[in-house]
Amino acid sequence: MKYFVYILYSEEHNKTYVGYTNNLERRLKEHNSGKSEYTKKYKPWKIVYTEECKSEIDARHREKYYKSAAGRRKIKI
Repeated sequence: MKYFVYILYSEEHNKTYVGYTNNLERRLKEHNSGKSEYTKKYKPWKIVYTEECKSEIDARHREKYYKSAAGRRKIKI
């Protein structure tokens, strides 16, 4: 099964969010419908970056990287 790391951006609130999923379309709908505790405060969201990963473990590692200080520096929106 394919997994994806994704970065969301809320232009209205100038916020980013990093996550991973095996279904990008479903996950974006969940974020924009308020089903995620953190992201419901900053709707609407749009996907600004995706990265396909070979496994869930790889996706988790990439998510962790993008949430780290080094990964955050690479995210320029």
